[in-house]
Amino acid sequence: MKKIFILSLFTFIGFAQNNPNPGYWQQHVDYKMDVKMDVKNYQYNGSQELVYTNNSSDTLNKVFYHLYNNAFQPGSEMDVRLQTISDPDKRMVRSFKQGGKDVKESRISTLKPDEIGFLKIKNFKQNGAVAKTKVVGTVLEVTLNEPILPQQKTTFTLDFEGQVPLQVRRSGRNSEEGVALSMTQWYPKLAEYDFEGWHADPYIGREFHGVWGNFDVKLTIDKNYTVGGTGYLQNKNEIGHGYEDKGVEVKHNRRTKTLTWHFVAPNVHDFTWGADNEYIHDMIIGPNNVELHFLYKNKAENLENWKKLQPKTAELLDFFNKNVGEYPYKQYSIIQGGDGGMEYGMCTLITGNRSFGSLVGVTAHEFAHSWFQFVLASNESKHEWMDEGFTSFISDLAMETVLPGKEKVDNPFESAYNNYRYLVKTGKEQPLSTHADRYDINMAYGISAYSKGEIFLAQLGYVIGTENLMKTLKRYYSDYKLTHPTPNDIKRSAEKVSGANLDWYLVDWTQTTNTIDYAVKDVAEADKNTKVTLERIGRMPMPIDLLVVYEDGTNEIFYIPNTLMRWEKPNSYSINRTVLKGWDWSSPTFSFDISKAKASIKAIVIDPSGLMADVDLTNNVFEKK
Repeated sequence: MKKIFILSLFTFIGFAQNNPNPGYWQQHVDYKMDVKMDVKNYQYNGSQELVYTNNSSDTLNKVFYHLYNNAFQPGSEMDVRLQTISDPDKRMVRSFKQGGKDVKESRISTLKPDEIGFLKIKNFKQNGAVAKTKVVGTVLEVTLNEPILPQQKTTFTLDFEGQVPLQVRRSGRNSEEGVALSMTQWYPKLAEYDFEGWHADPYIGREFHGVWGNFDVKLTIDKNYTVGGTGYLQNKNEIGHGYEDKGVEVKHNRRTKTLTWHFVAPNVHDFTWGADNEYIHDMIIGPNNVELHFLYKNKAENLENWKKLQPKTAELLDFFNKNVGEYPYKQYSIIQGGDGGMEYGMCTLITGNRSFGSLVGVTAHEFAHSWFQFVLASNESKHEWMDEGFTSFISDLAMETVLPGKEKVDNPFESAYNNYRYLVKTGKEQPLSTHADRYDINMAYGISAYSKGEIFLAQLGYVIGTENLMKTLKRYYSDYKLTHPTPNDIKRSAEKVSGANLDWYLVDWTQTTNTIDYAVKDVAEADKNTKVTLERIGRMPMPIDLLVVYEDGTNEIFYIPNTLMRWEKPNSYSINRTVLKGWDWSSPTFSFDISKAKASIKAIVIDPSGLMADVDLTNNVFEKK
């Protein structure tokens, strides 16, 4: 066991140096934590030792820690945001009638002292000497006694006291489904410092960014509680609870009231766990001998679905391995908890009182996040569309394979396109470059991050071809796994695979609210030919696939390159294609001749695939009347 762990650790360290960008670096942390949880009052205390390696070329005079639990207090920034945003998260507010009016009340605002969350830090030291600290909401600001020089290490130690909040969002105790502990964002977590500087964002609404490192965590808790989460359990034959090796007698003092669970997690950027005294724990072996753990409440109405979920999870792992890249860890845990579904290192917390289809669907999405966020660790606070959108794309494809519907779906991403078009019509859209906390309304955030982010990839398949798109995902994963990729990195992966210039695509789709809108403006007789004129109404340029359907039953594709790409995509249709001259962005119209009479043309269709996110489909078709 020890030899396997050491080998795996060195493998992960090798992966971490894989980013091909010249001069790339990332910081590194080594956490050791010893934590004791009191399940009666939901308070815990612990000690933390953190060895921080400064791999940058900068000298650091301050560091910052996230104290996420402090968000769950009346008057916090999260509480204020709930009270001031026009469409607060329904899970975080209470709705009722007052004086004949509909009222929404922040659930955080009414938390009592024994229901709030908090993290209190004591005895903070750098290399054994007390350092100056200041708590500002959910951030601990630390002024260092001695600067951390480039390529140097320093050791931080601290003690902390925490209280698990009555569950309002993601993290907390006593969920609506009766799960005792959903321990997410629960410990003092060092903020990330990268080429952009510090990312010490307050916890207001959503999304995270963490430092790559190794975790060594000991959790002491009531012996009747089963724990699942990030990392590898080191003392499973002492713990039992379904983790022990088959045929091995569990040896611990049965008179003790607590057990200490020892987890080690190499090269992750977060540590999460869930615990309950009614969990059933199952484990199956998935592809590449990955242990798939399932921890769920012993409720008769849900047992069948949770049992049926297990082989489907193995199918999902196989799908993601084949279509993105091999999962680099040897365990993944699906834990009932939280308030919906949320991804974490080597595990997810999901609600379990669902139909079977919904249970598989939420598992597909959160498991896919292991690739798009917990291996490809983009900054989801600044580029939320990269993890949520890419995850939605690959999980929608996976669902078509592992749980296909009764009828074949022409476009598995159709709902994303419909959501995006709805957002555009509302006039509430903001650029994808908007920070996750700075969207005016939650609706705009949700559709932007999930749907418009998903379309980024689906539509990229239209731009460079589906085969090139799937090769791009594999190239992106291979080049940037276990690092912090940026939007430019997925663009460069696509350019390297296809040969196309794609800067225009990244800029228009993610940094602006420019829309795509093309129209068939005119179809006219021209001697014995037909002159077709197309019009670009939206600001965003695209290459154009144009389907012409003839009265004799034959079809033809005309391809109009986007000159900004300096490239022509392969013919993805099984019918004849004619490549026309390129369409320059500065020209609002484009005309060409078909060497057949107008009477022979039955219909002309812009983008028969439906993968181009044209915001007005009513003008995309010419039909003979």
